[in-house]
Amino acid sequence: MLKSLLASVLFLIIVTAASAQDNYEIQVYGSETVEKGRTMVELHSNFTFDGSKTTVDGVLPTNHVFHETIEITHGWTPWFETGFYIFNTIGDAGRTAYVGSHIRPRVAAPESWKWPVGVSLSIEFGFQKPAYSANTSTLEIRPIIDKKWGKIYIALNPTLDQSFAGPDAGRGLIFSPNAKASYDVSKVVALGLEYYGSTGPFFHYDPYQEEQHQLFIATDLNFSPNWEFNAGYGRGFTTGTDKNLFKIILGRRF
Repeated sequence: MLKSLLASVLFLIIVTAASAQDNYEIQVYGSETVEKGRTMVELHSNFTFDGSKTTVDGVLPTNHVFHETIEITHGWTPWFETGFYIFNTIGDAGRTAYVGSHIRPRVAAPESWKWPVGVSLSIEFGFQKPAYSANTSTLEIRPIIDKKWGKIYIALNPTLDQSFAGPDAGRGLIFSPNAKASYDVSKVVALGLEYYGSTGPFFHYDPYQEEQHQLFIATDLNFSPNWEFNAGYGRGFTTGTDKNLFKIILGRRF
């Protein structure tokens, strides 16, 4: 029964029509917040093997670029945390630079509510330089729903993006769903799929090749409660998406 459920969810992740996170933070969020009084420091690293190769509307190409994002998150209560991001890029032809920063408060449904699924809500706001993102001031509203059934884990992030400066400023909320399904092959190793996408505004969806769709084969290593490790290889399926990427997330709780 559980294996059939996992197969169905993985199928939906692949075929559901779904802007990814500009490839600076490639992550599907779980519902848990950082514990009260603790701080999580994460390094999000990824390399684009096959990306855009020309400057478009002032935005530099992404081909053969490293993205390095530092994320610092502090837990203030058992159900409230705040994260801060520092985006950086490393590449030739003048593409090495500080890109921008975001701040992200998040609240979660307390365990005492005893809901059947984990639920939290993340609100992320910040800016990016126009050479690296056409939309330079953005707001992300990310509902997070997840559930663990034995060895199976599923997380859904039906994200909404709003631009305040740039070509998407007048388009309203952009639907950018993310999803993850994984299976614990051992006490340490979990394998699964992660999906990242964007269809454009609600009820006024972009043509398919202008949408963004990425699918990653990913692994999580749970070797210590104080450490986080996630790695994956991803493929883009439309002309508006980088085609080949590799990512690593390494985190430590203090």
